[in-house]
Amino acid sequence: MKIGILGAGGMADALGTQWIRAGHEVMVSGRDPVRARSRAESMNAQAGVPGARAGSWAEAAGFGEVAMVGVRAEGLADVLGATGTALRGKPLIDVTNAGPDRHDPARPLARLIADLTGGHVVKAFNLCHVDVWRMRPPVFAGRPLAVPLCGDDATALGLVRELVRDLGCTPLDGGGLDRAAQLEATAAFVIGLWFGGADAQAILPPLAGSGAHLPS
Repeated sequence: MKIGILGAGGMADALGTQWIRAGHEVMVSGRDPVRARSRAESMNAQAGVPGARAGSWAEAAGFGEVAMVGVRAEGLADVLGATGTALRGKPLIDVTNAGPDRHDPARPLARLIADLTGGHVVKAFNLCHVDVWRMRPPVFAGRPLAVPLCGDDATALGLVRELVRDLGCTPLDGGGLDRAAQLEATAAFVIGLWFGGADAQAILPPLAGSGAHLPS
């Protein structure tokens, strides 16, 4: 699969390198073309195969079957505006967070990205620190990390599920794109707890202790 990544920061590095290892091709982009080229070279060195290259925002947006938005929330409009129409109708992974102090429940980032691009947005990978995505694989106490996905398009969801499994993680159906606002709010809440030194995972019981459920 060819994956265009908008952004050349930590999330681009962590996720992109893992996907290169899984046999995918990646194009990264950033505000600084020199830094983007350096990031691509670093990803290739880490992965041990030449699966990454650098390009402009528009080139990365048009590069492959899937694109990923991995830029700061405050820069979204400018970056997405620079892609022109390249993201229209394309599966688009949104990994962004506004941060615990800047989260606005009235302005979900996933919906903003969908409105600005016309892409088929899937919210994913926004609940964990970048170092988690560098793990090979992310497994805790013998349990693979689960990654909730929120989106409306079946094809886009199918592709993102594949990319989740390539990390050694388990994709979870989180509902439609309207539910991405709840996923963003969850990130803002638990990241705030982590920043405060609390074990956010301890606020929820395991499935066996969470009450009666319908058979899966």
